[in-house]
Amino acid sequence: MQFASPHYLWLLTLLAPMTAYYVWRTMQGGAAIRISTVAGVLHAPKTVRHYLRHLPFALRAAAFALLVVALARPQDIEQNVRTNTEGIDIVLAIDVSASMLARDFRPDRITAAKEVAGSFVADRYGDRIGLVVFAAEAFTQSPLTTDQSTLQTLLARIRSGLIDDSGTAIGNGLATAINRLRESEAKSKVIILLTDGVNNRGQIAPMTAAEIARAQGIRVYTIGVGTEGTAPYPAVDIYGQPTGDVVMAKVEIDEKTLGAMADLTGGKYFRATDNAKLKAIYDEINQLEKSKVEVTERISYHERFLVWALAALGALLLEFLLSNLVLKRIP
Repeated sequence: MQFASPHYLWLLTLLAPMTAYYVWRTMQGGAAIRISTVAGVLHAPKTVRHYLRHLPFALRAAAFALLVVALARPQDIEQNVRTNTEGIDIVLAIDVSASMLARDFRPDRITAAKEVAGSFVADRYGDRIGLVVFAAEAFTQSPLTTDQSTLQTLLARIRSGLIDDSGTAIGNGLATAINRLRESEAKSKVIILLTDGVNNRGQIAPMTAAEIARAQGIRVYTIGVGTEGTAPYPAVDIYGQPTGDVVMAKVEIDEKTLGAMADLTGGKYFRATDNAKLKAIYDEINQLEKSKVEVTERISYHERFLVWALAALGALLLEFLLSNLVLKRIP
């Protein structure tokens, strides 16, 4: 409840001097007659009139207070809010080839990519998000979903060696992500492709996949991860098992192709050289791809002054009846 004219409530402060005057007048007493003694009536039982003698004033004060509240126009507020969210369909395509185990990120590239992607997913409430992983081949880790709990679980299960990692098929990874969005009816469709290498496997060239994305109205943001120059990589034996040693190898990222893919689809290419830069990139994409939220708010005001005015009238009527019937005084 609120008051349309709350300044009238200051009139309630008049109750204090009204009460003080009533108490003073009562203590002064009224007309009196002289009698020799009151000993005979000191122990006489008190009647109902004795206990009700201050009630008329209390009712007048209550009526005054109720009228002041009515003047302030109390109102009930009914607020209806309707939210219409126009979400975005997003597919995260993440490279899981063996090179993603490089330790130029903390603790390594693939772990850093998963952590930052997890934070990105948590910020995209209401959007449908899917996961695609790729190395020498590509497959869907999660279809488009709004179930963030399941999505985070599947994201945590991503690891290098999950699929054939004898190369990097960037084109196949992008094509698989496009296929996830093929039947999407969202007005905005986005793919965020993260890789640390060059395309050397797969049946689909990266630029061919980018042309398909453009035809489908899909924006592609590409991210190249890896420091400049060389990076430490865990050494593996002839069977692909880690030996515990670390070797330094040159970082090779096909930035030209990744940039061309992004430009062709209306997206943007980013280069991440450490954890902080990678997080900043996802934060920027998060800002670029804001979901449209339409909020319609309707507020209705219902006047309630009549209830208070009627209550004041009732108090005055009761005071009149008590003063003139039950507590009537003889002049």
